[in-house]
Amino acid sequence: MPANKKYLTQSPWQRIAKITAGFIGGYIVTITLHLALATWLYHVNVIITLTYSGFILWATLMIVAFLAKSGWKIWAIYLALAFLFYVIFYFGNMYNPIIQP
Repeated sequence: MPANKKYLTQSPWQRIAKITAGFIGGYIVTITLHLALATWLYHVNVIITLTYSGFILWATLMIVAFLAKSGWKIWAIYLALAFLFYVIFYFGNMYNPIIQP
């Protein structure tokens, strides 16, 4: 049974924004979160955990992107989360460097 047309996204730009936010934005958020965790926790365990939890988180973020009303808002949320995780990674790498100079 096909979907009701009134519930589908009408704008092609919104559709493109949701698709790219789901694939690219979700991947960026997943990777930056695990990088931030790797600088504050034992990095070997985080990298091993990334193989499973990374896929689950990425798939969840993809679903969330398609459930959102606006593709641009979800892009803004994903970029804000990625920036927050990058700041945590930056300070974690400054205080707890994985590779000692």
